Amino acid sequence: MERHLHAVAARRPARYFHVVEHERPTPASVQQSVQQHIDAGDTSAAATEALRALGPEILRFLRSVLRDEEDAADAFSHFAERLWRGLSSFRGQSSLRTWAFRIAWNSALTLRNDAWHRKGRRFATGEASALAEEIRTKTVVRVARQKDAFDKLRQALSAEDQSLLALRLDRGFSWEETAEILSAGGEPVQALTLMKRFERIKKRLAEMVRKQAEEE
Repeated sequence: MERHLHAVAARRPARYFHVVEHERPTPASVQQSVQQHIDAGDTSAAATEALRALGPEILRFLRSVLRDEEDAADAFSHFAERLWRGLSSFRGQSSLRTWAFRIAWNSALTLRNDAWHRKGRRFATGEASALAEEIRTKTVVRVARQKDAFDKLRQALSAEDQSLLALRLDRGFSWEETAEILSAGGEPVQALTLMKRFERIKKRLAEMVRKQAEEE
């Protein structure tokens, strides 16, 4: 199966990955198709479809949170393995997209753990990791790594505040979905708390912009 995935990667035209990211099926249609695979007992097909549909935007989320290409690659591989193993237990209590982002956020937290870094852990290349690397590599080639002024300001924020902006502004999750994703760290997060924090972040960014303008 692993050799098959690499063969697929070699044969795919570059425009295929453009379609995946910009013309991918709607989250509802992806979830319906993935659920059908799960119900049929074909977890491999379900995981492959979920990763191809959701992988590119989750990788962008991990990059925005971790701000390091290697760390994002490791977290993405960790996410892919966990999604692959856990998809058979997905019951649709939340949307597939929200469920996947919960896993991604948890993977980011795992990578940021000092003990995990000290181990120097690298992931084995299983089916999920091979597919994750295929998606990541193609995305790296296609995505420009330029940062605008707003991105630079965001880097001054804490990782938690950057994650909130990434989920709410960049990925467009509702407050309830954002709270559900960020609760994956273990401690429940309330939507109202996030809304208040978001207002404080906006004020801080506005102040940073003002100071930057004065210095210029």
